[in-house]
Amino acid sequence: AHPELSATPDGGVQGMRGTPSTAVEMRRLRRTADLWHAPGDAGRDPDVRLPFTKMHGIGNDYVYVDAFAHRVADPVRVAQVVSPRKTAIGSDGLILICPSDVADCRMEMYNADGSRGEMCGNGIRCVAKYAFEHGLAPKERMAIETDAGIKTVDLTVRAGTVESVTVDMGEPILDGPSIPVRADGRVIEVPLKIDGTAHTVTCVSMGNPHVILFVDDTATAPVHTLGPRIETDPFFPKKVNVEFIQLLEKAPASRLRMRVWERGSGE
Repeated sequence: AHPELSATPDGGVQGMRGTPSTAVEMRRLRRTADLWHAPGDAGRDPDVRLPFTKMHGIGNDYVYVDAFAHRVADPVRVAQVVSPRKTAIGSDGLILICPSDVADCRMEMYNADGSRGEMCGNGIRCVAKYAFEHGLAPKERMAIETDAGIKTVDLTVRAGTVESVTVDMGEPILDGPSIPVRADGRVIEVPLKIDGTAHTVTCVSMGNPHVILFVDDTATAPVHTLGPRIETDPFFPKKVNVEFIQLLEKAPASRLRMRVWERGSGE
């Protein structure tokens, strides 16, 4: 689903909120100022400011840096520094909006723990909004390079403001080794044993690996206990995003409620 986004007076949008042109003084990097710097300025000055934008798509939030203008020398460490929610900016990770030789721009994504992410549907929608509104790719249909290939996004624009973005995620990947999981063929409603208990799971990739568990009630689902155990289970060689899904209404309406334990970021 791609919820419609509406502009707010502060320049953000509902569903894709942002704090445009915000600068944070990276004081926590005082001893590691070479992690990043803007070209041509005092990159080794611990008090230099790095402009960033905080945006979210349906709650999936990242810190975005315009890498057309600023170089982040150690994005792994920066992601780890800026992501903690109680002691820093707070986010699911760091996304760099970079030039590309094969597309309009490139999304370089790091999870909160610094690990690299191949693709994020909500993240790429925010990249598209930023790229359009800042003149990096002033097109209502753009191609964005990711570690999962080039994705096409379509923008709805009104008076120069992006109100909604839809991304073509491509066909789901269901082949086990391609997800990847340690199983051949499709992995649909198969038992996965965690700490002696078998859980029925389905695995899929939309550019990055996901595992799905249906639960009676997402409010009481063991997201923070079972989620990290499944994420790091050896069955998933690149770890995995864990979706806990509650069926609210069957077809044709097919209403679902979902909670996600994100690989490298948590809930």
